[in-house]
Amino acid sequence: MSATQADLDKALVLFSGGQDSATCLAWALERYAHVETLGFDYGQRHVVELACRATLRDRFAALKPEWAQRLGEDHTIDLSALGAVSDTALTRDVEIAMAEGGLPNTFVPGRNLMFLTFAAALAYRRGIKHIVTGVCETDYSGYPDCRDDTIKALQVALNLGMESRFVLHTPLMWIDKARTWRLAEDLGGTPLVETIVEHSHSCYMGTRDTLHPWGYGCGACPACELRAKGFAAHAAG
Repeated sequence: MSATQADLDKALVLFSGGQDSATCLAWALERYAHVETLGFDYGQRHVVELACRATLRDRFAALKPEWAQRLGEDHTIDLSALGAVSDTALTRDVEIAMAEGGLPNTFVPGRNLMFLTFAAALAYRRGIKHIVTGVCETDYSGYPDCRDDTIKALQVALNLGMESRFVLHTPLMWIDKARTWRLAEDLGGTPLVETIVEHSHSCYMGTRDTLHPWGYGCGACPACELRAKGFAAHAAG
């Protein structure tokens, strides 16, 4: 598939409704003339994150006129088969803990590999070259499918398998949560930070009954602890 100039100005953002993907969406809206979003329903315990996506998109469009013009179609793909074959704390009602092999039981094997493969298939159909994902090797739980080497290898495989020239962008790969909050502030100022705090969702438990300074969540799961710690570090300067 040959890329036209229009293709080069398009991006597809893997957009879960969480802090990281929301920051990546802002990052893409600053760079590309046309940006589409993609979410996945894989039977996740915190499925409430999917309900946050539409509100976030509306709020982003209201923050900057150019973002409103650039924000394109939203897509959701049903990957319930992934949840069905996964026995993890993100797809089952079990306590979060370390599993055998040294990985937390929140690790969903193959999740990011499948996400990016389906994203590339959609991007192929939509004539999009740039695919943006919020994976990070700095603040993460050791998930092997978040590593830079994994993403680079997958980019090669996708381009070989689809005879394409996709570019997988990982704006957060080498920054921690404090710097992720700072990036959001750089991209959209305090209004963007406040939007992400109030309308995104990262809590593994799916809890949205308490609004903390850093956002909604149970306050105790690894995702909440990481998000809260990063917000506090960013606020402290």
